[in-house]
Amino acid sequence: MKLLISNDDGIFALGVRTLANTLAEAGYDVTVVCPDTERSATGHGLTLHHPIRAELIESVFHPNVTAWSCSGTPADCVKFALSAVMETKPDFVVAGINHGPNLGTDIIYSGTVSVAMEGLLEGITSIAVSLANYTSLDFQPAANFTVNLLRQLKGQNLDNPTLFNVNVPAVKAEEITGIVITRQGLRRYIETFQKRLDPRGKSYYWLTGEVIEELDQPENSHLPKDILTDVQAIKNNAITITPLQYNLTDISTVQSLVNNSDQFTLE
Repeated sequence: MKLLISNDDGIFALGVRTLANTLAEAGYDVTVVCPDTERSATGHGLTLHHPIRAELIESVFHPNVTAWSCSGTPADCVKFALSAVMETKPDFVVAGINHGPNLGTDIIYSGTVSVAMEGLLEGITSIAVSLANYTSLDFQPAANFTVNLLRQLKGQNLDNPTLFNVNVPAVKAEEITGIVITRQGLRRYIETFQKRLDPRGKSYYWLTGEVIEELDQPENSHLPKDILTDVQAIKNNAITITPLQYNLTDISTVQSLVNNSDQFTLE
């Protein structure tokens, strides 16, 4: 099975190296194309106003892994890989392993999720994998789970290409309580711009923030209320799998407006 792997933490990040090497050792045909430096929280941005440079990376990954660094964004990396590196389309696009969670509204900004979303836009089932902790460096449980998940997905007949957003708790493998299919939750941040001075005395600003883990999670009228959000389930040390799509249409509002369409006029 042929895989394309990318991330937003950069080509030399431990997470992507652990993931790619583990998948190569499991017998997958692995191609890695990652940003040359960290590109976290870049969302689905593209490089349009200056050239993209890329080069082969040797002696970093498993010998069976073909790896490239790319000067562009995570989304650029997928486009470059599919158009200029890989001769045939991969069976799956895998993003990660991200160093930190991608839960709730994090996915809007996430370069990791954008890698998988780019794969989905190309009609490829994709997986975004994140280790839900910023300090832990043990990516192996998440990598091992990805091997199992790919094997199980290969055996299923999915009706359409899908994006699976996976968050793995930063605990020992034996402490993981299970796997939960979740819906997207809500994470808010208290954000501030700290004003600082550079060595020349000129002011600049640095965005900082503190996450708020909200207990009241949004309801979804199209899903049973007993389906937990990713934010809720990760607290129980469960691996969360949240299927995502790129269609952002607000279905309930569309239905409401259509039923009351006479309230909109040209005058």
